[in-house]
Amino acid sequence: MSNGTRIKEGLPYPKGATWDGRGVNFALFSAHATKVELCLFDAAGKKELQRIELPEYTNQIWHGYLPDVRPGDIYGYRVHGPYEPEAGHRFNPNKLLLDPYARGHVGTIEWNPACFGYQMETGDDLTFDERDSAPFVPKCVVVDPNFDWKGEPERQYIPWDRTVIYETHVKGFTKLHPGVPKKLRGTYAGFGDRKVLDYIRSLGVTSVEFLPIHTFLDDSYLTDQGLRNYWGYSSIGFFAPDPRYAHEPEQSLREFKEMVARCHDAGLEVILDVVYNHTAEGNEKGPTLSFKGIDNASYYRLLPDEPRYYINDTGTGNTVNLSHPRVLQMVTDSLRYWVQELHVDGFRFDLGTILAREPNGFDNQSGFLKACSQDPLLAEVKLIAEPWDCGPGGYQVGGFPPGWAEWNDQYRDTVRDFWRGEAAATALAPRLCASRDMFDHQGRRPWASVNFITAHDGFTLADMVSYNEKHNEANGENNQDGHSHNRSWNCGAEGPTDDPDINALRERQMRNFLATLLLSQGTPMLMAGDEFARTQGGNNNAYCQDNEISWVDWNIAERGEKLIAFVKKLTKLRRDFPILRRNRFLTGHYDEDLDVKDVTWINANGSEMQGEDWDNGNTKCFGMMVDGRARATGLRKRGEDVSLLIVFNGYHDLVEFTLPPCAGGDKWELLVDTNLEEVPEAHVLATGDVYGVTGRSLLLFAFQTDPA
Repeated sequence: MSNGTRIKEGLPYPKGATWDGRGVNFALFSAHATKVELCLFDAAGKKELQRIELPEYTNQIWHGYLPDVRPGDIYGYRVHGPYEPEAGHRFNPNKLLLDPYARGHVGTIEWNPACFGYQMETGDDLTFDERDSAPFVPKCVVVDPNFDWKGEPERQYIPWDRTVIYETHVKGFTKLHPGVPKKLRGTYAGFGDRKVLDYIRSLGVTSVEFLPIHTFLDDSYLTDQGLRNYWGYSSIGFFAPDPRYAHEPEQSLREFKEMVARCHDAGLEVILDVVYNHTAEGNEKGPTLSFKGIDNASYYRLLPDEPRYYINDTGTGNTVNLSHPRVLQMVTDSLRYWVQELHVDGFRFDLGTILAREPNGFDNQSGFLKACSQDPLLAEVKLIAEPWDCGPGGYQVGGFPPGWAEWNDQYRDTVRDFWRGEAAATALAPRLCASRDMFDHQGRRPWASVNFITAHDGFTLADMVSYNEKHNEANGENNQDGHSHNRSWNCGAEGPTDDPDINALRERQMRNFLATLLLSQGTPMLMAGDEFARTQGGNNNAYCQDNEISWVDWNIAERGEKLIAFVKKLTKLRRDFPILRRNRFLTGHYDEDLDVKDVTWINANGSEMQGEDWDNGNTKCFGMMVDGRARATGLRKRGEDVSLLIVFNGYHDLVEFTLPPCAGGDKWELLVDTNLEEVPEAHVLATGDVYGVTGRSLLLFAFQTDPA
């Protein structure tokens, strides 16, 4: 960067800092600012070299062009305007602000009182603070967008019906991985290591879902305790991969692109968990780091009668105002950027209900949802909502429009309850069929139900069968944080035990959960490490544990290796038997044209379940017979899939189960028995035979048709 920087008018688009090979165009939206200064820093990001007023203001966009600025140069903004908190305005040019469209960041935050727009020591957000925040805050960096994708297609497309999602953390997955070079562990480059990706692919996984990688901050109350915001749900930049996960932080964009390319080479999709519902700036007592100082009244939802205060539907202090056209544009621009320029294959939207909430409440025809549905680029990627938040009308599972998938917490809760003996067939059956009661409308498909047993928030699979109570003491909140109602069961002892019977039951329960998940209709999601019984020692809220509590431990015990083999078997079965991933909802209705039911529910005596079997709520052992002859599409023709029988025994004791008849033959082959580590080859039984189903176990049979 030359010291004799010249300024030109530039253009109001695209927003952000855009390198064109000769210079950089800067463009920043603010509807209420009176002046915007661009601040340029030295290579270390420490010394402010120049302040340059952006000369033009077009359609609420401040802009200017600097021919002497290059990729790698570091910048921020100072925005002038009224400091009138009671009117919703919090401009303070003493605070260096991050560009909302920055493609790269450098540095970390140092929680100094100067980071706040008011005099923090007074606790009064109506006061005005004149200290310069620049020495204490991260900065933006101009990036070179060029990257050689070597002919790779823009996205890795996996059909929804073949999708198996694997939720993980960029850093935590490789931080302790012995096959990754030490200097690369915990980085984008480390995750892109071939050993890592080959392992994930070997599980039968198709899509990796990363916890947030947008630039985020560590909350001050955590750093004061020596903790970190490990999960990353505290975004401050929606266009940049966080530099903390880069081997060379100044190259975070390039390293992220390389990781995506390596994932695609391995046949894996990349899905990002994104947090557009709130930012790290918090409420009126929070810091001034970006949006708050650029145009607080536009970027955030404020109380209509008291705009000094924020609407807090997120529970984190503020709510991003997607009802504002420029803010909505920023979010959709961000999504398109990650798809088009970084080749990301999909998104999981944290607290997705908030994004669809207009002033009148949740609206599945909101501006945001309409913008996504009509966008030709976003229509081609996976969009997954977390369909709840803590605001009014915030629980909306099944309420999102066609084209969206949703996390299904009712699946999670019901399956957990069934295997701990607290739910019966009448509750479980709809969840096994992709929750048709919630999702079968407007042409939505079974894949819209993203089924999961565990996720980052809560117990791991191993902890779910080992602890009745949460053990979050390490979080520094006296074990008051995290959910207390986990629907878990320790099988008879709290935590690790040497009791062989309890350990055997825990192993079987883990197999039950995994088998239920991967044999259900809908889209399954595994949490990384569950396939080998990873533990967090009973911590069900490890959001602040950037350490061995959260990092995946690759010292896998023998039981873990066996569980991995079991998961591989299940994902192979899911691939081999298309009837497990039908693109039509199973209804149980009789098809007169084909003389077949797609699914029949079977009693332990081998007969079809009747009304009393459902009504009494005590049926804990039952079968789900899925008929391969049922139509697979809307065409009126017989299906050609193999029929399957899945037997669920949530009862604590053995149940004698009679194998039911099925047209076209009289033999059932046992493929899975969660009471057995291995099923004997060619274990074939006849219809009418009785099989002893161990208490709390699951069976899978494939029907053998007679030769024509």
